[in-house]
Amino acid sequence: MKIHLDLDCYFVSAERTRYPFLKDRCVVVAKGSDKRIFSNKKKEGTLLGNTGAFNSVLELKNDFLYPPLHAWRDEFVDEDGTVHGIIIAKSYETKPYGIKTGMLLKNALLLCPNLLVLPSDHLFYQELSGKLKSFLELRIPVLEQYSIDEFFGDLSGWVKDEDTEEFIKDLKDEILRKFNLPISIGASKSKWIAKLITDKIKPFGAKAISQNEVDTFVKDIDINDFPGIGKAVSKKLTSYGVRTLGEAKAKPLLFESYGKTGKDLYKRICGIDNEKVIPFGDRRSMGISRNFKAILDRDEVYRRAIILARYLSHTIQKLKLNPTTFYFKISYEYGLKNSRSVSNDRLFNEKFLIDLATEMIKKLDNHLGYKIHYIGISASNFSTRHTHKTFSILEYDKDKKLANLSMHMLKIRDKYGVDIIRYGSEQL
Repeated sequence: MKIHLDLDCYFVSAERTRYPFLKDRCVVVAKGSDKRIFSNKKKEGTLLGNTGAFNSVLELKNDFLYPPLHAWRDEFVDEDGTVHGIIIAKSYETKPYGIKTGMLLKNALLLCPNLLVLPSDHLFYQELSGKLKSFLELRIPVLEQYSIDEFFGDLSGWVKDEDTEEFIKDLKDEILRKFNLPISIGASKSKWIAKLITDKIKPFGAKAISQNEVDTFVKDIDINDFPGIGKAVSKKLTSYGVRTLGEAKAKPLLFESYGKTGKDLYKRICGIDNEKVIPFGDRRSMGISRNFKAILDRDEVYRRAIILARYLSHTIQKLKLNPTTFYFKISYEYGLKNSRSVSNDRLFNEKFLIDLATEMIKKLDNHLGYKIHYIGISASNFSTRHTHKTFSILEYDKDKKLANLSMHMLKIRDKYGVDIIRYGSEQL
């Protein structure tokens, strides 16, 4: 069988491992504008390994003191008393108050006056997740890290199907004893049915479902609860009167109109996808983004874009990657957004990305009278030994010289810190 492991309210649970007094209390972890990355202060960063599909690989160490009961005020309260920041994790104790992930922190404080607020510490969360992964690799023969708090495992040939539920219950209890982290584990022949099981048995549940039990299990589950069914597919299915997974299984032709993607999704719903647990794989993309207090000054926007591009460039070069597709996004106040991707078969170097970032942000910025509060940059479509690309001949000699320069800067930054070499345009 395949299993899916999902840590319960992970960021809050992680904080409770070092601050036990948070247990059984209403706790949220919040994230706001990153004041560190755009400052001129020296910052200490750590480059992490492959930590799953949705994680960055370069994390900065927090400089606030612990225990952080009052650190959130410096992080999220401006001089005029304005509270900013959003909730990125919440304890189960906050549920009666109506607090949700993605909610503005100021609204959560109104709903729950006794709320304990912690600034996010992603480096700590990543490091703890890495320790758990090392432990799981000793217990599960084939392990795939899906995200910072989720894993897939394949027990085939290791644990008999009929013994799977006992195995995952024991594993769940062992993880709690060893790491003080509550976790839920689902098991099935299909990794996606296993994930669905986990979603339904949280918190701190463990359940295995055999293949002949899948139909009964999914019958009345809302289609929106299934991983992989997005808004477009959900809207189409609903238009045909399909609202549950049982009803979706009865109409395979609706999925065939989406081609191979639709057929694969239908197999997942039926639990017959037979998709493998993949312990290792080529990285498909990486990115960096920051929310910040909305600003109108475009020179400051470009300065921040350059800093983000430099940090992303450092990570790309550190991992010896050569991306050929880049994605840029900005968000304005009042909900307006703009984004665009661009492909360029160039030998990667830092100056190329910084120039491209500045150029693309200027092209995307078609509301000059509006303040900007978000910049995101990502890179993908890497040239590897498996997917080799031919680089532009016209720019190759120049790019090769700049790439060599970038590698020399990388060595210096490795020794003295990412910010030891900056660009003049970065200075405040």
